[in-house]
Amino acid sequence: MKRLLRTLILLLLRIIGAPGAFFAARRARIPVSRAPRILLVRPDHLGDMLLATPVLDALKAQLPQAQITMMVGPWSSEIVARHPAIDRLITCPFPGFQRAPQKALAPYFLLVKAARQLRRQHYDLAINLRPDFWWGAALLYLACIPRRVGYALAPGKPFLTHALPFQSPEHATRSNLRLASAGLALLGAQPLPEPFTPAAYPLRFEPKAEERAWVAERLRKEGIDAETPVVIIHPGSGAPVKLWRAEAWTYIANTLTKTLTTATPARIILTGSKSEQSLLMEIAQSMTTPPVTITDATVGQLAALLGRAMLVLGVDSGPLHLAVAQGTPTVAIFGPTDARIFGPWGEARQHLVVASQLRCPGCPCIPCGRLDFSPDELAAHPCVRNIPEQSVLAAINAPGLLRQQRDNVEAQLQTARDINSYGNNTDTNSSTIA
Repeated sequence: MKRLLRTLILLLLRIIGAPGAFFAARRARIPVSRAPRILLVRPDHLGDMLLATPVLDALKAQLPQAQITMMVGPWSSEIVARHPAIDRLITCPFPGFQRAPQKALAPYFLLVKAARQLRRQHYDLAINLRPDFWWGAALLYLACIPRRVGYALAPGKPFLTHALPFQSPEHATRSNLRLASAGLALLGAQPLPEPFTPAAYPLRFEPKAEERAWVAERLRKEGIDAETPVVIIHPGSGAPVKLWRAEAWTYIANTLTKTLTTATPARIILTGSKSEQSLLMEIAQSMTTPPVTITDATVGQLAALLGRAMLVLGVDSGPLHLAVAQGTPTVAIFGPTDARIFGPWGEARQHLVVASQLRCPGCPCIPCGRLDFSPDELAAHPCVRNIPEQSVLAAINAPGLLRQQRDNVEAQLQTARDINSYGNNTDTNSSTIA
């Protein structure tokens, strides 16, 4: 019944939006100005939003005069609010991404309201960056945007003017760049140069000077000076099925404390949100050397902290991508999600993945792609928990990663020495429109 109701509503939306789509198609025949208005829609949370940041730089490089608006959820707006390529930021409580229950028809009322607001902006091009986000495709259709780009996935395909075939498995960043390249061609601009690689299209999130200074002062209070190497473990994730065993993290931390060869003994820092404090305490209580625990950092402060580290360890999560954006070597543990799609977007030797090889009894394959397990189901899906400690240690001790660690120590220590020379000016170039 629910599926039938949605099918009827989608048909009704197409009928309601048909007159606007007709006039939008006529607008598409008119050449665009030298400063086209571009709308990007991405509803996801921190990690996926970071994987979309290369699109912003790429579009601005090809069309410097373009006016770029990005529509995101309030839960991830901080990732792109400071990005220099964005001219306007719109936040929207996208249905399905709020991690909270909603009334049955609320997504459709929000859809009509948001489309009405977007229609006033007269965008020349809109890109629905998430492949399976039909709501976003319908939004662009009802907003009467003449060029609507996305992937040819049901039920969103009919709402698009240009639907690209979806390639899977393909890294999410590469998928985003393919959409951007197609959009540029529709505006008469040159497509993006290929191949789409992390070196050519890196992630971007730059901490501010005051955020770096906050890290330096916080570490100083913990007895960590500019000469002390730091290893960060970020064990938490928004999906409980992604979590590794607390005792396994303790083992890794204790082993690193004994075996990591640096001029000055490295300190272990555990990071997470306030809701993850109990997990961090469980890991810390059996560590031979007490760690520093940080649960109150903003996204910018966390990025600065991750950039201070010589190595970051964790499960598949947004902060691991944030570390990649800082150029810090990482080792990430993957289970239900596909690292070929959501893995680190960086140099392969510098960012290693330890993926579970054990299929859970109730899953048809690995990775299964499912994250919404209830607490009662978690025990039957231990693919991440079954990863042995030795597999993670082997990744940490990989020759390429160790070389990068040693180089990174010197680079990060030099950055730490320069902290005191940073000013305290606040970046005011970007703004958020709710």
